[in-house]
Amino acid sequence: MIKKIFLLILTISFSVLSQPKETLSSSEIKLALKKLNTLGSVLYIAAHPDDENTAFLSYSNFGKLLRTGYLSLTRGDGGQNLIGDEQSDLLGVLRTEELLQARYIDGAEQYFSRAIDFGYSKTAKETFIKWGKEEILSDVVWVIRKFKPDIIVTRFPITGEGRHGQHTASAILALEAFNISNDANIFPEQLKYVEPWQPKRIFWNAWTPALKSMGIESDTLIKINLGEYNQLLGRSYTEISAESRTMHKSQGFGDSGWRQHYYNYFLQMDGEYAKKDIFEGINISWSRVDGSGKVSSLLKKAEEQFSFEDPENIIPLLVEAYFELQNINHQYWVEQKSSELLQVIKSCAGIWTEAVTDEYNLTNGSNYNIEAGIVNRSDVPFVIKDIEVSYQQDDSLLNSPLQKGEMIKVQKVCYIPDELNYTHPYWLNSSKEKDIHSVNDQSLIGLAKKKSQLIATFTLEYKGKEIKYIEPVYFRENDPVKGEVYRSVEIVPPVVVNFNKDLYTVANGINNQIAVKIKCLDEKASGKVKINPEEGWIVSPEYYEFNLNSKNEELNFEFIVQPISAIKSSKLTAEILVDGKTFNRSLHTIEYPHIQTQTVTPIAKTKIVKIDLGKRVVNKIGYIMGSGDKIPTILSDLGYDVQVFNDESLAKEQLKNFDVIITGIRAYNTNSRLKISHQLLMNYIKNGGTLITQYNTFRDLHDELGPYELTISRERVTEEGSPVKILDAKHPLLNFPNKITEEDFSGWIQERGLYFPGEWSEEYQPLLEMNDTNSEPLRGSILYCKFGKGNFIYTGLSFFRQLPAGVTGAYNLFTNLISAGKN
Repeated sequence: MIKKIFLLILTISFSVLSQPKETLSSSEIKLALKKLNTLGSVLYIAAHPDDENTAFLSYSNFGKLLRTGYLSLTRGDGGQNLIGDEQSDLLGVLRTEELLQARYIDGAEQYFSRAIDFGYSKTAKETFIKWGKEEILSDVVWVIRKFKPDIIVTRFPITGEGRHGQHTASAILALEAFNISNDANIFPEQLKYVEPWQPKRIFWNAWTPALKSMGIESDTLIKINLGEYNQLLGRSYTEISAESRTMHKSQGFGDSGWRQHYYNYFLQMDGEYAKKDIFEGINISWSRVDGSGKVSSLLKKAEEQFSFEDPENIIPLLVEAYFELQNINHQYWVEQKSSELLQVIKSCAGIWTEAVTDEYNLTNGSNYNIEAGIVNRSDVPFVIKDIEVSYQQDDSLLNSPLQKGEMIKVQKVCYIPDELNYTHPYWLNSSKEKDIHSVNDQSLIGLAKKKSQLIATFTLEYKGKEIKYIEPVYFRENDPVKGEVYRSVEIVPPVVVNFNKDLYTVANGINNQIAVKIKCLDEKASGKVKINPEEGWIVSPEYYEFNLNSKNEELNFEFIVQPISAIKSSKLTAEILVDGKTFNRSLHTIEYPHIQTQTVTPIAKTKIVKIDLGKRVVNKIGYIMGSGDKIPTILSDLGYDVQVFNDESLAKEQLKNFDVIITGIRAYNTNSRLKISHQLLMNYIKNGGTLITQYNTFRDLHDELGPYELTISRERVTEEGSPVKILDAKHPLLNFPNKITEEDFSGWIQERGLYFPGEWSEEYQPLLEMNDTNSEPLRGSILYCKFGKGNFIYTGLSFFRQLPAGVTGAYNLFTNLISAGKN
């Protein structure tokens, strides 16, 4: 008999899981069997991680049993971070992983465009200018053509009620893409890989307040109860949704399950009219695929004969259906249903496959041991023909029956070739253009992550026919607290170099030491390490020689970097020379309990800025952390004595010993103990202290923000280059120790500020006025008042972005604010 061999890569294993995919329970198998008999798809589109309606995704996947996807145009790179100090690119990596963990829970698939979240924008027009409308439109069309949704749903309307230019832009792009994705003359270069596709209809997933503002009655729209209870899962879709949404921990989106009816409304934007059901008139059975009669019959029979106690009984039907499926001439549904079928077969048999190493950092040109194993926990007579691992040095043919409950393991020695790329997010491999990631490989666009470069292929035989299961290679260890822990395997340079800071300052002409740490990730390494400045700066010494004699050994070196010209700043890169080869990568690990640990290997670089701060009149600063920022470290680098308060020390310390107290960003949103400490802080001001409160959002405020009433609003200035008007040029805060002029507001990044107060009592004095194009002037960026003998300052200016970016004018202004008690 001629044996047919079919290869299927289970994409979910590469993009979501941090361990081999778990075997489905009997109730989950039953649900999967129902889904095998359902053919249909829905794509949800919005702008950011955390914009998606996870209740709708759960309902579509587990309730309607449709292939469900979420296209987030950005990776959330411009947001804030409540759990750490990752910002910009690294925040985008973190939020990508949070989305993938959310999708693992609600069962949807995750996609992205190349758009960068550049921060809040007020209009879609501004958003399109920064992104380049055609580029992102092409990405949306590309994902539609690949995913082939029957229905598209947007989170936001095209009319601006989403209050964010990127929100509105996502809806506009979705609607335009809906109308052109079937036109072969538009973005024809994509047709090398995909076919034109026309979805049936597109909806806006409306919310009641917006409908009321538009004068639309919700009872005239299609509505869906997303709070329905799923007996097989023992949870409602809103309970699943809460667990999924809680994965957005960096944004503080922990959610509680909704255990009653939860109606959502859907306003049709275009496409064939639907009266009662958004899926109305869409064929979601196998009859939509020509020649699928036998497959459909086998799968229906398998569902009917399924036994919760003996799921292995339907394996012969499933295997037959799998091979019948390969004869159908419909690539899209053959691929989708083959993937689902293989997972169900595996779960019915209780098969477990894995390939693990005892190291998670692997280097090019080296050998590594990998243990691959498989166990069959059923009586079904599978035979393991072969286990093959990427770049293995020796082949091995097993041809061994899989006896119930007996693990078969093989040891492989693998060679990591020089041409394998280092582990690094693909969208960060090239320089950015506008506010869009540069991705040159069309096949990568839309993907959450690249597939693993190291895989294990398990070839099984059942009654003379072969199927293959493919799993990534993992690192596995036993943690005394967490138990069994899996982690992705990374390809890394043999030696890496990290600067210990993202920004160095040369304050008032003082020479600055630059510290680097080198780490050996191979067996050993020796060579030279050096720092390269830009013109106008010099480094001494020229280099250091080093010897690293064991894996993970580290050495620290310090260089002196000096300006020799009037040039204010310089980018610095580091490199290592080993055996005639140059290595210039750093290594950063993003590790939180709720995501898969991420390793990124960007070019080793930092920035040094010459700051002339004038006379320093403040020494001792107390800092109350909020959601996480780098300002305390920056102030310490400038020579200030900074103490970061924890919950207990704030109540115990003698605040009068501090020249100024600063509350970090969103401190009054995240630190509930500030309510207890409010009177303590007010007394501190009254007795002559200076309190600076940085921005907070208007939601979840734990206390009043100052000695007099002020109300936080949504108002902000998003154009980083917008004009700034000084309201009182003689005010001490704008003159000591630095004279603040309009020039100090040049070179700012991402925004001026956010969540400005909208109303305040007459005791406060606004110092600045600013506005975005075609917007009303705002005066809430800095409010100042005297209180007793002391000073209170509230500022919504984004110093947490400007200071780490080395914006000299922001340094001048912030120095003045902390000097308020000394002028």
